[in-house]
Amino acid sequence: MAGHGIDIDRSAEWEGLKARYLRPLGERPASSARGLHHFAVLSSDVERTISFYQDILEFPLVELFENRDYRGSTHFFFDVGHGNYLAYFDFPGLDLGEYREVLGGLHHIAISVIPEQWDRLVDKLEVAGVETHIVNGTSVYFSGPDGERLELLSYPLNDMYGTIVG
Repeated sequence: MAGHGIDIDRSAEWEGLKARYLRPLGERPASSARGLHHFAVLSSDVERTISFYQDILEFPLVELFENRDYRGSTHFFFDVGHGNYLAYFDFPGLDLGEYREVLGGLHHIAISVIPEQWDRLVDKLEVAGVETHIVNGTSVYFSGPDGERLELLSYPLNDMYGTIVG
């Protein structure tokens, strides 16, 4: 099994995939979707999660109610801009275990902020004692309250590290 950083040249595979599936901007069909309504993640502590996202990252809490599918479970939402929401559930009484990266599971959530906000939010994370990993002065990776991996980017929404995609 290949590990991270093993020197494998997959450029021919990637070029083949691009040739088969990637269409230039003017030739792509419109998406059938209107946008991301919300992305739902699990929380072990509602108040700790609210404090982290609202107080440190400055994503306002916009709604909180009982989960319609699980009695006693909290469903709450944070505004992450552009009409998009980051939602959380707690599931009291279920032994969900700790966060793990698994195939088909969450790798990370990347959220765009303007460069001035990026600098300020990285400072707030560090003051709060959150371990950060900064890449190229434009991206910071860190863990949320339950180990969920997060990224703040200073790139616009349609910019993938300098390549405009939309």
